[in-house]
Amino acid sequence: MSRIIEGLLYSESHEWVKVEGDLAIIGVSDFAQAEMGDITYVDLPSEGDEVQAGEEFGALESVKASSELYSPVSGTVEAVNDELESAPEKVNEDAYGAWIIKVKMSDTSELDSLMNAAAYSEIAG
Repeated sequence: MSRIIEGLLYSESHEWVKVEGDLAIIGVSDFAQAEMGDITYVDLPSEGDEVQAGEEFGALESVKASSELYSPVSGTVEAVNDELESAPEKVNEDAYGAWIIKVKMSDTSELDSLMNAAAYSEIAG
């Protein structure tokens, strides 16, 4: 059974969002990393890149699959978790500790379309 954290928001494409003011900290859910298996590479955007809700911003690769990452919100990439370039396995070790990007949101109302933990557990539990 996948771990789902209360207080985070989730997208249907299995990204999680932790909201801190107008900053969205984004990673992939425990369910997503478990489905992929051992992650071998994380394709990251650059700081300053613009991302759009629902659009691809990077990818995860594992020994058995490659999966695009979709931004749950629109805005500007403020920070990228560079540790994942040399240690992509951190996503497997702690999906909720290994954030991928931090985005300064341009429209916080987009958060309304995301799921809470209870709703997400219906599709990923």
